[in-house]
Amino acid sequence: MGLKSKIILLAIAPLIVATTIITYLGLQSARDLASQELSIYEFNLVNAKKQALKNHVNIAMSAILPILESSVLTEQEAKSQVKEILANLSYEDDGYFFAYEMTGVNLVHPTQPDFVGKNLWEFQDRSGNYLIQGLISAAQAGGGYHRYIWEKPPLMIQEDKIGYVVAIDRWNWMMGTGLYLDDVYAELAKTQAIMNDNIQRSFISVIIVVVITVILVILLGLAINLHEHKLADSRLKEVAQRFMRLQVNERRGFSRELHDGINQLLVSCKFRIELAGNKLKREHDKDIVQQELAKAGDVIGQTINEVRQISHNLRPTLLDDLGLDTALKALIDQFTERTGIDVVYHFQVSTRIPDEIEITLYRLTQESLTNIEKHAHANLIELQVWQSDRHIVFECLDDGRGFSHKGELSSGIGLINMRERLELIGGDFMLESQRGKGTKVHASLPLEKQF
Repeated sequence: MGLKSKIILLAIAPLIVATTIITYLGLQSARDLASQELSIYEFNLVNAKKQALKNHVNIAMSAILPILESSVLTEQEAKSQVKEILANLSYEDDGYFFAYEMTGVNLVHPTQPDFVGKNLWEFQDRSGNYLIQGLISAAQAGGGYHRYIWEKPPLMIQEDKIGYVVAIDRWNWMMGTGLYLDDVYAELAKTQAIMNDNIQRSFISVIIVVVITVILVILLGLAINLHEHKLADSRLKEVAQRFMRLQVNERRGFSRELHDGINQLLVSCKFRIELAGNKLKREHDKDIVQQELAKAGDVIGQTINEVRQISHNLRPTLLDDLGLDTALKALIDQFTERTGIDVVYHFQVSTRIPDEIEITLYRLTQESLTNIEKHAHANLIELQVWQSDRHIVFECLDDGRGFSHKGELSSGIGLINMRERLELIGGDFMLESQRGKGTKVHASLPLEKQF
């Protein structure tokens, strides 16, 4: 598969997946919203029914109240008149009132007169609901609502019903009425059908818009991917150039050390040996010849030390022999001995560190301590190396004078070298400093290679 095909695939595949997910979530959200709206609508309709029931019961109570408060009628006459009034009261097409004793005996039931005089305490609707007990409990609680299933006249088909009841305390009766909820369900079904139709039409419109958007985004994605590809190539070239520049700088320094140090020492050694040879040919005193050879030996010793130092700068032998922790301790001990600055050191790494990270951490420590020695005027340094998830974290804090100018924060060759070393292995570098509050060097190095 060619590069362009891969770019097109990378542009289209995530877009199609994202579009599908978004469309599905949008459709699901619309359905959930419709369901919530239907629930609210149902709640409002049922509340309206409840309020109407309460009003009907209040009207019925107003009708029988004069009888209940009458002191002229006998108990039997008053009961008979109340029953008659309740039996004859009606509203709308199927609204009626009923009355029960608190023991469950039916007193008034206009649509099913066969129930009158019967104890319906144990009566259950088809769902197993003891509806008379529920209505009596609501009445005894000071009046309330109860839902159940009952036959609706004139066809006497069982429908969901909600009743509202109150207690007639004078005779320990329960009186109330109920409204059927089939019209509520019909209204909800009609509303739901309208909502589903709107959702379907909206979904089709969204699909059309999405298709057009997908085409436009694909074209735009291709253009962006090509542009990003060019930027990535440019970034890769920049990193490669930095790496080459870093190598050139290190080689230049190595060349300068060879030329100015070792080369000069070897020339001096050669001169001393030639001088000793000439004196030996001229039969000079052996002590004079030995002095020249001794001086040549001293120069060779200096040359060996120079070679050892250059080798250490290229790759500290302690890293290979004893590991990073020991190498850093040795570096810190040398620094403390040389400067007198106290260093608090912590090393908490349990895994094997790759070579490129080890040398980078060593150079970071070396460069940080060098900068502190030259510029910070610090009294205390806290240097930590620890493992966090899949990263090695380096942090060096000092209590020196710090600096605040942005130019000082980024222009130093040492800081540039630190930043570039970290970029080459995919690490992150951060430098924080304030005038009079010290400096903090923080770096995070990935244990796995970043591609």
